[in-house]
Amino acid sequence: MAKPLPHQLDSQRYPHRHLVPTRFSDLDPNNHINNVALAGIIEDGRVRLHRDAGWYAPELGVQIMLASLTVEYLAQSHYPLDITVLSGVGRVGRSSLDVEQLVMQEGLCVAYARSVVVFVEDGAAVPLPGDVLARLDRWKLTQ
Repeated sequence: MAKPLPHQLDSQRYPHRHLVPTRFSDLDPNNHINNVALAGIIEDGRVRLHRDAGWYAPELGVQIMLASLTVEYLAQSHYPLDITVLSGVGRVGRSSLDVEQLVMQEGLCVAYARSVVVFVEDGAAVPLPGDVLARLDRWKLTQ
């Protein structure tokens, strides 16, 4: 993925916010939050968006599968400072959608992520459920 464009780093575009406390165990030998731990924090933010938006898959009778995750690490993050994960929906397809995320710490963007999630039933992609489509506008990124 290319370096994020300026508009992708605008925190005001993201409708969902989730605060994540960092843990001492998230540190790496360089004394900053490890990239794998940060990917887990990004996952937590994405799943919280799914739940808060009412798309939690078991409740819909389908599964949500992660098809792609790309992360651009932009700055170091540190313990014990909290991290805020900002999330919003970008592209919407027939059976998938993109979730874009900013990872912020102390007002600094430390990472940008884009995920493609696919709605699946019995191992095959299915159209986005009506419940998801009905609630989508609130969670879309603003222009």
